[in-house]
Formats: sequence, structure tokens, C-alpha cells
Amino acid sequence: MSTEENKQLVRRFYQAIDAGNIDALDEFVAEDYLDHSPPPFPGFAPGRAGLKESFRLFWEATPGTHTIEDQIAEGDKVVSRLTARGVHEGDLPGIPRTGKTVETTAVVIHRIENGRLVEKWSERDLLRMLQQLGVVPTPDGTAG
Repeated sequence: MSTEENKQLVRRFYQAIDAGNIDALDEFVAEDYLDHSPPPFPGFAPGRAGLKESFRLFWEATPGTHTIEDQIAEGDKVVSRLTARGVHEGDLPGIPRTGKTVETTAVVIHRIENGRLVEKWSERDLLRMLQQLGVVPTPDGTAG
């Protein structure tokens, strides 16, 4: 696949998630997918199954969107700088529903092989998300 096709694959992956179509990940993600930066909540199965579990959990608790701000591709890797937005409408593990709006940023690197996502590395602003949900105080001492 070309670098442009790889970038399009990543965009289609996030579009499916934003539509709540978690089962579409079967089309985009290899079964033995390796997530080097898994979600902060333990207990997910390895591979594509665990990725689907984590996205289903987040989709049900914080439905929203991903906006790809920048995207760079070289060889078999695609780097996306994105902003995720949602509303905390359902419980997350250890975080009861707040109804608050959540916005966080991330830089995600996907590796693609045979037209599917096979590996991922990411840096997410989890502190900001936890502050917005009132789990961790902000620097001024408020709870989000």
C-alpha cells in the first residue's frame, strides 16, 4: 500500500469508531494487533479483541469524535496528531458518569501490514482527561 492509502486506512478506522461501528475494526485491524500504549484500564484481552473491548467501553461511556489535526506517513507507519472529544455519559472503570464534556489530544503511530493496522504506539493527554472528569485536581486546585 502507498503512504496515502495507509493514511486513508487510519482515517477510515477513526471514522468507523466515531460512527460507533466497533465491529468494523475487523476490517481495519489485524487479529494479532499489538498495542504498545493500551488504555489506562486493565483487563482487556490482547489483540483486536481487546482493542474492540476498549473502544466499545469508551464509545458507550464517552461517545464523540476524533479530529485528525495532522498526519504524516512514511513506509509502513502513519503518525496522526488528533483531538478526541466526547461527553461522559456512562461510567468508566472507577469513574462514575459526570455528564462533563471531555477533550483530549494524542499523537498516535500506527504500523500497517497487508492493509491492516498491526501495531500502535501513542502518547495521550490522560492527565487533562482525568482533570476534566474531576478525578484529579487542576493546578489551580479545582476539580475539573
